[in-house]
Amino acid sequence: MFIDEAKIHVTAGNGGAGCRSFRREAHVPRGGPDGGDGGNGGDVILEADGAISTLLDYHYKRHYKAERGVHGKGSRLNGANGEQMILRVPLGTVVRDGETGVLIADLTQQGERAVVARGGRGGRGNIHFVTPTRRAPAFAELGEPAEECWVALEMKLLADAALVGFPSVGKSSLIARMSAARPKVADYPFTTLAPNLGVVRAGHYSYVVADVPGLIEGASEGKGLGHAFLRHIERTALIIHVVDLTGSYDNRDVLEDVAIIEGELASHADELAKRPYVLVGNKSDIEGTEHASEALAKLAEEREVPYFAVSAATGENVDSLILRVGDMVHEERQAAAVLASTQVEARYVHHRTDERTFSVVREGEGWRVIGKGIERMVIMTEMGNDEALAFLQKRLMKAGVEKALEAAGAVDGDDIHIAGVTFEFEGIMGVDEEVEHIEDELE
Repeated sequence: MFIDEAKIHVTAGNGGAGCRSFRREAHVPRGGPDGGDGGNGGDVILEADGAISTLLDYHYKRHYKAERGVHGKGSRLNGANGEQMILRVPLGTVVRDGETGVLIADLTQQGERAVVARGGRGGRGNIHFVTPTRRAPAFAELGEPAEECWVALEMKLLADAALVGFPSVGKSSLIARMSAARPKVADYPFTTLAPNLGVVRAGHYSYVVADVPGLIEGASEGKGLGHAFLRHIERTALIIHVVDLTGSYDNRDVLEDVAIIEGELASHADELAKRPYVLVGNKSDIEGTEHASEALAKLAEEREVPYFAVSAATGENVDSLILRVGDMVHEERQAAAVLASTQVEARYVHHRTDERTFSVVREGEGWRVIGKGIERMVIMTEMGNDEALAFLQKRLMKAGVEKALEAAGAVDGDDIHIAGVTFEFEGIMGVDEEVEHIEDELE
């Protein structure tokens, strides 16, 4: 079964909690804090793998979760990091945010990776919170919750040339004649239900050609089977437009066939109308096809594109087609290489937001503070620990949250909501000298 689309839910591993511990040994009456850090949660990573040809596995299983980090322990023992979860996908897989459709990555190279869900950071043990005035901190950080999201996967074949045309024009027979591919061939429409790939050897060159299921009028709008496979043409350097010289499909004129297919390609993606192409008239061995072939040859001459009258059944003129397509693919590869050498390589990267930034918005009778870094501070604080809460307040002061709330109009007694926790606003407090020793955790 060929599956080229899937939507999966990924959850990274939560961070392990830091440990609150004090050294306890014989003859050491006042052992200091020795709580270890929690381990980081594992990321969920997509990796391109040429050994995989479809997204079938992700059609049946849709939920994936990485390993969480291990909690820290006493004696300065840090917890182990959670194991990453690596999900392998075919080369040519486009990765998008499942909710917004925003592009995350385009995996076209063997081993290329994209992190789609980051594991939570491990919490710090109490050894990190010692200051000149706080010698025995009785608190540690909780682990950070992991990211989770829906991810849409879309596979696009990586081929040098694509055979396109109406159903039953002989594309499958032609790819079988050009390469070692052996697709299903029968005398009825829509024999090909999935793209077929074949490696073609043309003199000193070799290239990959794709046989795309037959298109019909309205394919770009979802009619027929072609709509599901039009995306596979987008990556090809060259289009081989195959026309049935006998006009057996729907009894249309060959020039009308050309116009309809070209219109569908252009409707799907504007750049496909500008893609280099070869015009091929198939079934030239059948009597009465001379007039249709001459019409296509004239059209090709006017457009200054190559034309070949071939017979996939007998092999007539197929070798000439193979060699010409090989030359054109080689030229396109060279042009692409030159262009790549003059440009800075660009890759889609899921940039992390600036975690220092935050905003204050009015919410009912209170206020909400929004910002990843600020929210993480609250999430990783043990709310039942008064000492931890006091430390959190100093961190929020240092980050400028209280000043921002006061500037927005917050007054004593207002409710302040941060990451699901509600605080009561008490105005700007005097800055304790300990604030100067607080590490900046917003990076």
